[in-house]
Amino acid sequence: MNAFVETGKLQLSVMPVDVANISQYGIIVPSDDGCGVIGVVEKPRQVDAPSNLASIGRYVLTSDIFDILRVLPTGSGREIQLADALNLHAQSGLIEPIELQGKRFDCGSVDGFMSASAHEYAKRLGK
Repeated sequence: MNAFVETGKLQLSVMPVDVANISQYGIIVPSDDGCGVIGVVEKPRQVDAPSNLASIGRYVLTSDIFDILRVLPTGSGREIQLADALNLHAQSGLIEPIELQGKRFDCGSVDGFMSASAHEYAKRLGK
């Protein structure tokens, strides 16, 4: 939030991912200086990925994103993609990446969910 308040730009939380997992994420196209986002590619093949920085679903967005989503045609997987809406802002230089500091679990998979549960359980036990 602090970065948004300071710059007025949308904020995308990103993290580096292993090349083998790139096709599971929206991957950002970083600006030349690395301080901005000039695009987002939804679940690219490894060979087509513009970086290894995944957009991991933590955003500070403005409400106009809903206006864009309402008129978007379907994209990857024949679904309306947030990445396509973000690209419109990115093309105008309105998005900054913020690298995640901390732990993240992919609770969309059984292994990720179990890891998150085990992590939380260990915390509660004080381990």
